[in-house]
Amino acid sequence: AMKLQSPQFQALFTPGLRSVAELFEKKNYELRIAGGAVRDLLSGMTPQDIDFATTATPAEMKEMFTSAGVRLINNKGEKHGTITARLHEQNFEITTLRIDVVTDGRHAEVEFTTDWEKDAERRDLTVNSMFLGLDGMLYDFFNGYEDLKNKKIRFVGKATERIQEDYLRILRYFRFYGRIAEKPGDHEPSTLQAIKENAKGLAGISGERIWVELKKILLGNHVNHLVRLMYELDIAQYIGLPLDGSLEEFDRVTKNIQNLCPKPMTVLTSLFKVKDDVTNLDLRLKISKEEKNLGLFLVKHRQELTKAVGPEPLRPYQDFIMDSREANTNSKICELLKYQGEEHLLREMQQWTVPSFPVSGHDLRKMGVSSGKEIGTALQQLRDEWKKSGYHMDKEELLSCLKKL
Repeated sequence: AMKLQSPQFQALFTPGLRSVAELFEKKNYELRIAGGAVRDLLSGMTPQDIDFATTATPAEMKEMFTSAGVRLINNKGEKHGTITARLHEQNFEITTLRIDVVTDGRHAEVEFTTDWEKDAERRDLTVNSMFLGLDGMLYDFFNGYEDLKNKKIRFVGKATERIQEDYLRILRYFRFYGRIAEKPGDHEPSTLQAIKENAKGLAGISGERIWVELKKILLGNHVNHLVRLMYELDIAQYIGLPLDGSLEEFDRVTKNIQNLCPKPMTVLTSLFKVKDDVTNLDLRLKISKEEKNLGLFLVKHRQELTKAVGPEPLRPYQDFIMDSREANTNSKICELLKYQGEEHLLREMQQWTVPSFPVSGHDLRKMGVSSGKEIGTALQQLRDEWKKSGYHMDKEELLSCLKKL
């Protein structure tokens, strides 16, 4: 049996966890770390958040915590068997072992069990189905640790059954593939077959849930391979992607953006040919306003807004920002540069601060220009001169320019 004693594991034992462990021990209830946190610990990573599983029922936990004077955080998890306790400024989410009784591909009704293997059986992927005792002992019923070491992504038991319990698991398969697998194309044929046969089930999953998974896929490894797979397995149409996505452009852009930390929308927009593609994505996935605007911006400007030939390649982008009346144009331009693969220009752009126009109406009044209309015209003319100078002319130069005009 495998026993974990890594520094990341030791670091979990905060005063809060020690107190929780003590309470469970006193009552002889078993408590283990479950799921993703185990996967992260075995990969040598510090888990972001930790889920615990126990043989105690929600009622037993409530009783135990309440009589020990521990604060319970009221959350909606209780009917799924989850209790959240707060000790030493830390929240602990603890879920009773359970079996799914009925599933409709979205929600499950559960009944509680004390059988760890039965609980592991209803989890999605082998690498997510392990438990870790607080003594570091690994409980692994489906070879998850082997799969993790070999970087294999596999469903627990039969792929078809797991997918039909919750169709979102199709996208979770892709997400973890992009996180863990070493190379593209290392799938079991039977898994791909099961995904293809059940792709239609994604039509019934809410856009919000899909978008959360899709964004993680877009920022993971092998994104090009995985999105092509979505088209091959007939998934694309059910998750808001255009039927005829431009995979060649996607190919090009995924190479461009390596190491540039793009936003998910920047990567995805390369599949889109027209702005309706962005609108349709939004209808299906309810993306944020900012994400939608970025998609529309890229579709509109990716072709003609490009670097200038000559000593000032950034000028067209800077001019665009200076002429723009909208907020956050700067960040959209940075995403456009990532899309275009302009790494050096991106770095320059991130250093550039928008210069402020040095002349005001007040300056012109001092020079004897009195009517509002004339001031407006003069300011616009000076702005144009200032722009031509690459925003270098100062107040003096501009005002002497005015005399010439």
